[in-house]
Amino acid sequence: MRSLWKPRVLGAWRVPASGPVILAVNHANLLDGPMLMGTAPRPVHFLIKKEAFVGPLDPFLRGIGQLKVDRGTTDRRAVTDALHVLQDGGVLGIFPEGTRGEGDFASLRAGLAYFAVRSGAPVVPVVVLGSAERPGLLVSALPPLRSGIDVVFGAAFEAGDGSGRRTRTALDAATVRIQERLTAHLHEARRVTGRAAATPGNTSPAPTT
Repeated sequence: MRSLWKPRVLGAWRVPASGPVILAVNHANLLDGPMLMGTAPRPVHFLIKKEAFVGPLDPFLRGIGQLKVDRGTTDRRAVTDALHVLQDGGVLGIFPEGTRGEGDFASLRAGLAYFAVRSGAPVVPVVVLGSAERPGLLVSALPPLRSGIDVVFGAAFEAGDGSGRRTRTALDAATVRIQERLTAHLHEARRVTGRAAATPGNTSPAPTT
């Protein structure tokens, strides 16, 4: 990741040096997960769709500690594996939007809140900017090499209300808190990197003042 795309990494020191932590990253491009794995200060275990575990990628992904998940059902084994990562003091990476989209945290699934409340692990918001697909590329899923990508880590926060409750109401409230924090971090990341919000035809960093 570092040699091919020369990412600028900001705020990596905000990731706790030890203990369980969840990295919640926006998702606009196939590159976002590998980019985070290549730039995070600690090894990251992602929940990755089972369709990716094919051919030589299967032993490779397993070898670097990635977790297979069936997105078409309630995959209890994947949930258990993810909780074990946190129970063992590891780092779990989650795309709270569930799949690739605008990468703006506009719609979150409940999985992140569940893992955060159930484990008590702090959440660190992460924004990858500059990876969104651009028209005219031969491989439209990847940004141009050395095109300038920013990976911005935010301040860790607790998703739960401190009560330890895991009711539907408590998880819904946690999801709202998470969305507010992630959205605020996205705006701050755009400000500090000088990148405007993505609009049609606007794929380059905004000028800084």
